[in-house]
Amino acid sequence: MHGRRNPFVAQEGLPWLALAFAAVVILIRYFEPVFAVIPGALFVVFYLVFRDPRRTVPSVALGVFSPVDGTVVETGRIPQGDTGAAALRIVIRINSFGTYTARAPVEGTIKELDKKALWIQTDENQDVVLIFSGYRFGLAPSSFAQFGERLGQGQRCAFLRLTRFAEVQFPEDGKILVESGQTVVAGTDVIGNLPKPK
Repeated sequence: MHGRRNPFVAQEGLPWLALAFAAVVILIRYFEPVFAVIPGALFVVFYLVFRDPRRTVPSVALGVFSPVDGTVVETGRIPQGDTGAAALRIVIRINSFGTYTARAPVEGTIKELDKKALWIQTDENQDVVLIFSGYRFGLAPSSFAQFGERLGQGQRCAFLRLTRFAEVQFPEDGKILVESGQTVVAGTDVIGNLPKPK
């Protein structure tokens, strides 16, 4: 299911776009065209919110990709990450008008999955966790990847639903390649490197 997509917008946005478009057509056909301005503007806003552009994901060995479009707000080391071990941490403020879907930061198999986080284990047994926070309207991200499923680098894995922050945690022996204030693009920009296998 993760490979299915609309070429323009995320599937969750189609009903909203259809509703706004229908309102525009009805108002233009049966009333004055000026009345169609507001639903027309809503159609544009919905398109920007739900857009799901194609991305060419480069192949980067040991690369950790940005899972979302946004701006880096925090980087550093934490003594205990969600896996229980010390980790490097990158927090990204999500651009509400960026892509509506989150992408897998690394290639690997889903080890744990819930509304808050996605835990991926690479072939080298390195754990990478993607955590979401700051839900708008109480809507948590919706994953369309499944437990035990294998994901590729930069592969689409969840609808963001206007979530505000994404956090990536990976082994402390890796390297952070971004800094606060830097803009990143989902599935395209490499934000870190995993440690080399021993």
